[in-house]
Amino acid sequence: MNSQWDLDDLLADLHHARRRADLGRLAFVAYCDVRRWARGAGREGLAEQASRIVTESPHQSREEFLAQIDQLIASLEALQTAAPGTSHRHNDDQAAA
Repeated sequence: MNSQWDLDDLLADLHHARRRADLGRLAFVAYCDVRRWARGAGREGLAEQASRIVTESPHQSREEFLAQIDQLIASLEALQTAAPGTSHRHNDDQAAA
């Protein structure tokens, strides 16, 4: 699940669930799909970011959860628009912090 198309599909799924404010779907996609994709792509920082969204619960508010989802989406979009062959390991490590 490491191709550019898979990343595009993940983002489309996240955007759709975000527009609908489907918190359950957002949590599922982050924890299951994004985490798996990130691990397969060797982006452990991103995988940890996706995992923490679900495992460090409960969130103080719905808005806090959605803000974390928005950060995850931004991280994925940065990878989507990056030039092929560009290393983002440093960004992954910052996202995990």
